[in-house]
Amino acid sequence: MTTVQITIPEEVLISLKETPDGLSRELCLLAAIKLFELGRLPSGRAAQLAGISRVDFLNRLGRYQVSPFSTNPEELAQDIQNA
Repeated sequence: MTTVQITIPEEVLISLKETPDGLSRELCLLAAIKLFELGRLPSGRAAQLAGISRVDFLNRLGRYQVSPFSTNPEELAQDIQNA
């Protein structure tokens, strides 16, 4: 496993009322969600990055207003029209 290190100012931790470990977990989840949303990672790999199960990852997407489906509105409209 590869480690990526970032520097977080102490003031940010205080403002967020987070511990370094808590913020690390949250940043991994947020990065995984964004990479999934951008289509750069499938849900299984994104869940792996977040350190949670795929089912848990898919369930958490709604909290961040990210759809678990990769179909965009235009594709969905076309599918409905073709049905």
